[in-house]
Amino acid sequence: MGTLITLHDGLSRTILFFVSICALWGFWRYLRGEGVRPDFWGALWILEGVILFQGLLGLVMVVMRLWPARGGLHFLYGIVLALALPLVYAYTRGRDGRREQLVYSIALTIMVGLTLRAISTGG
Repeated sequence: MGTLITLHDGLSRTILFFVSICALWGFWRYLRGEGVRPDFWGALWILEGVILFQGLLGLVMVVMRLWPARGGLHFLYGIVLALALPLVYAYTRGRDGRREQLVYSIALTIMVGLTLRAISTGG
């Protein structure tokens, strides 16, 4: 059980680092007048995969009766994080222009805050 908790905790820091880098990278691309390109799409796919894997680990922990300190909020933040990028994709209709680059960058910045809150409510 300790290994699972350590892995879940470590992945939360990985997500925080990765989403922060993607947000900064996205704003950099926007300021340079660029849109969403395949390398950025790839980073978003990887980020989403890591978030979903983190959620799967969380579900395994719940089944093992390892509850977070403030369960309801922690679960809410996790669900919103998992849905954020697909919802932004639906909102932008998969377009890859400069405006969409800004939308993704703002969403990623919000995700940084959500990740920090998820970490703080996990205990």
